[in-house]
Amino acid sequence: MKHIIILGDGMADLPVERLGGKTLLQYANKPMMDQLAREGRCGRLITVPEGFPPGSEVANTAILGYDLNKVYEGRGPLEAASIGYEMANDDLAIRCNIITLEDGKIITHNGGNLETEDATVLIKYLNDKLAKPINEKAGCERVKFIRGIQYRHLLVIKGGSKHIVCAPPHDHPNEPWRPLLVKAEKNAPIEAGRLTAEETANLLNEMIIESQELLENHPFNIERSKRGERQANSIWPWSGGYRPSMETLMQQYPQVKAGTVISAVDLIRGIGHYAGMKIVEVEGATGLANTNYEGKAHAAIEALKNDDFVFVHVEASDEAGHDGDLDLKLKTIEYLDQRLIAPIYQEIQTWAEPVCIAILPDHLTPVEMRIHVGQPVPFLFWYRDISPDSVQHYDEVSCVEGAYGLLKLNEFMQELMKIE
Repeated sequence: MKHIIILGDGMADLPVERLGGKTLLQYANKPMMDQLAREGRCGRLITVPEGFPPGSEVANTAILGYDLNKVYEGRGPLEAASIGYEMANDDLAIRCNIITLEDGKIITHNGGNLETEDATVLIKYLNDKLAKPINEKAGCERVKFIRGIQYRHLLVIKGGSKHIVCAPPHDHPNEPWRPLLVKAEKNAPIEAGRLTAEETANLLNEMIIESQELLENHPFNIERSKRGERQANSIWPWSGGYRPSMETLMQQYPQVKAGTVISAVDLIRGIGHYAGMKIVEVEGATGLANTNYEGKAHAAIEALKNDDFVFVHVEASDEAGHDGDLDLKLKTIEYLDQRLIAPIYQEIQTWAEPVCIAILPDHLTPVEMRIHVGQPVPFLFWYRDISPDSVQHYDEVSCVEGAYGLLKLNEFMQELMKIE
């Protein structure tokens, strides 16, 4: 039995009054997911351990069966792996968004949907202006920016402390930014060869404030301002950590001989890297609603021909949820259903070798809240000849009655690996 997980990031939601009290999964036209729910077995999954933030770095790692208490180091190190930056043992790697500030508030976490080619120019500019040496004689960089995709980038501090408190910008839309500046953890440990937590927080906050003046006066933002468009006018670092230590997925689950990850997001690719899976890039995969769904479906089918485990991640619903765009989030669910899940299902129907399809989100991104919420998410398992349960539709409410009940964390992967 081969296995494929298809994950719609942030796809789950809460009841919406505008939709007659239905969630988006209840309201959307998603015939493929509903068919798989009718023919398969469903349940709900707690993806966020107690005490952890309800972010994709946590939830996706848990879905793949890892113990967050042993492996969690934040987004930064995972995205470093995806970008191709090999972390040194004394590095602190931090996710660094380029965001939009207006009237003293965080307006968007994505710099007005910044494109990668524009971000390349801005990241080079920030490196030229803000990268700081440890000392002038050694010429060794204390700080450097590394370009990622769109608004998602990396900030590396040589000898920085991870014991700091940062505010994820997507969790604070329309809130004043100054109270959200970086703070040192209370009673943060002193680590030999590293800055203190207070020194690290101060350094980051200085860079945030300096970046605002630099970016506001950059020609890119001056032209955006003339056109009445949102500016990409501040850096915002968050979710930092040291080099992680993770077993590969194959070491954790001997049933998996070879795996592939398909995603447009550096974070997910980084998880895949440390999990020992191949990373497949799909042309036209953007992380937004305009992503190449058909290309991802084709890549997944090709990967399944050679590997026995494939993880397909689609970011679009999460971005629409953060933007508070109800119509767009509905479209992303329907696109996932009809343009990605349906062609994969149709293809494997012709195969002699059985394939198990698992579908789920990683967390809720309620369109009316615009933040991540760590409530249980609905999931389904489908394969030929599975004994179905009573669930008729795939959504947050229907899956409560599923045969799997409520699973927690690595129990999802354990149940999936029992399907042989």
